[in-house]
Amino acid sequence: MKRPKLSRVLLVLAALGLAIQLVPYGWNHANPAVAAEPKWDKPRTRELFFRACADCHSNETKWPLYSRIAPVSWLVYNDIQEGREHLNVSEWNRPQKDAHEAAEELQKGAMPLPIYLPLHPEARLSPAEKAELVAGLAATLGGEGEGAKGGPTGGEGGEGGDDDD
Repeated sequence: MKRPKLSRVLLVLAALGLAIQLVPYGWNHANPAVAAEPKWDKPRTRELFFRACADCHSNETKWPLYSRIAPVSWLVYNDIQEGREHLNVSEWNRPQKDAHEAAEELQKGAMPLPIYLPLHPEARLSPAEKAELVAGLAATLGGEGEGAKGGPTGGEGGEGGDDDD
């Protein structure tokens, strides 16, 4: 008698799994245009940032296949929206209220999110790379108490990143 009950449960779960694919949240995988980038202290800082942080903190997100399958798509979409809200290096033409915390968040190990790393091994930084990125973010974006270097309210932001004026 347990077999028919188990197959009904599996059938209901499969139907629910298919039904949640129709929930329209997390479907928008269009990346907005890059408006402006900070003036990076070094090209290496930008390189490390884009390797470990840019999927959530820029408009240059790479959307993997699993980001199209609910309920994982909902979590991925939410994390990216939240990340861009706190810091978006592709929209340096607007205030970046949390830019000055980037180096500290990386140093504490709060970023990248632990759930991100198993699926993105390229985002794992060696201790030397992490130290290099922390220093580069502090130099580029500022640190606690300094405010963000960049954006319309923060001083010397630049468009396009690596160009020398």
